[in-house]
Amino acid sequence: MTSTPLDARADTTEVVPQGRAGTGQARHRWWVLAVIGLAQLMVVLDATIMSIALPSAQQALHFSDDGRQWVVTAYSLAFGSLLLLGGRLADLLGRRTTFIIGIIGFATASAVGGAAVSFPMLVTARTVQGLFGALLAPSALSLLTTTFTEPKERARAFGVFGAIAGSGAAIGLMLGGVLTEYLDWRWTLYVNDVIAVFALVGTILFIRGAVPAERPRLDVPGVALVSSGLFCVVYGFSNASTHSWGNWDTWGFLAAGAVLLLAFFGWQARATHPLLPLRVLADRDRGAALSTVLISSAGMFGVFLFLTYYLQGTLGYTPVGNGVAFLPMVGTLMVMAQLSTNWLVPRVGPRVIVPLGMLVGAVGMVWLTGLGLHSSYAADVLPPLLVIGAGIGLAMPAAMSRATLGVRMDDQGVASATANTGQQVGGAISTALLNTLVAGAATRYAESHPADPLVQADAALHSYATAYWWSAGFFAFGAFLTVLLFRSRDDKPPAAS
Repeated sequence: MTSTPLDARADTTEVVPQGRAGTGQARHRWWVLAVIGLAQLMVVLDATIMSIALPSAQQALHFSDDGRQWVVTAYSLAFGSLLLLGGRLADLLGRRTTFIIGIIGFATASAVGGAAVSFPMLVTARTVQGLFGALLAPSALSLLTTTFTEPKERARAFGVFGAIAGSGAAIGLMLGGVLTEYLDWRWTLYVNDVIAVFALVGTILFIRGAVPAERPRLDVPGVALVSSGLFCVVYGFSNASTHSWGNWDTWGFLAAGAVLLLAFFGWQARATHPLLPLRVLADRDRGAALSTVLISSAGMFGVFLFLTYYLQGTLGYTPVGNGVAFLPMVGTLMVMAQLSTNWLVPRVGPRVIVPLGMLVGAVGMVWLTGLGLHSSYAADVLPPLLVIGAGIGLAMPAAMSRATLGVRMDDQGVASATANTGQQVGGAISTALLNTLVAGAATRYAESHPADPLVQADAALHSYATAYWWSAGFFAFGAFLTVLLFRSRDDKPPAAS
């Protein structure tokens, strides 16, 4: 993004306090990236880090199997439903301010959760984690966008940030396994406090504050509509994954969520100070980028969730071994993220690279469908993992960068929140849909193969393959959609919206 129009607009939308000029932040911009990366890692880890620790937590706090799902759902409900509010608060109050509040609040909730002596205390802490995560995540992405405005440096920065966003779930599984096996399940929460200390010190040292020149009133009706709508959508899909698609709660909440979100967009079109100005969504490239984030997140859960079941349940991996098995994928993702944002997208354009990444991800998912009872990691699991990591690395960082490229400075927070919302909702949809499909596939296989001496093991393999095929379908659909939406390199994008 060339700097002149955006820099000029920055001067009209934010006032930098005397003695704390933006040049200081620019001088330390790579340290700023490290701080933002730590904060983003803290947020994305918590989507999966507790998953492996749940059996130990359940044994320690004596809660039911239904309670295990609520430990995960409580975080995703608060996080997913409040992201747009968190993004707009970052625009209104100043991104550094909300970033610091988010770090402190998230760390405090993590400490309380780690010290939990009862199930309600743990679930409450997870809910508060999600609340402050919804403030922290859009603040981090918008700070990154406003810190790196020179195209080459922006590409490198978003390559790192996108790699963290794309690999955070896998890192969470690995770290959760290590901490649970060698320390205690409580350290899956306490680890956030360790990360938060470095992130907070780095923020104080390297990130300079800016006071918004204008603070329009918060769109309270918009907040109520979108927060309740997203809550209903995330809850509806979460309910489907734990109960069934035939449960009236599932369809009731999904229908209510759809109505509330339609009402929200209707209100945004006529609100004086809209929570999500529709100009943010009007650009084709931005729509393509947001679609990529949502669909890639949905596809990724097919590998993280069900390959974890396969590695531990079929191949007998320990939690630590399961986490280590994902490391080559994470490494490939990070390498391809830098290659994509720094070299490929600037030369070829996102219309080629992002759909290509989606197709590569689809190929990797299809490859996983061939896993069997006697497959080996090196010959059968590692190659498709590397392919999937390459695909996500090509698509996700480029999409995260395009999702906020050219957005007005006073809309950066809410644009960042929209990208994070796509990631969260994509994961919720995928988890619910794939869990249901997998359970149905396993049941049908067992019923149709009563003479199979290994019916349970083979039914599990068949069900995992079903999940991989659907995940491949997500990626293939994403490739088709993004090749239609992204502009070609010869099409000139409109001015910042």
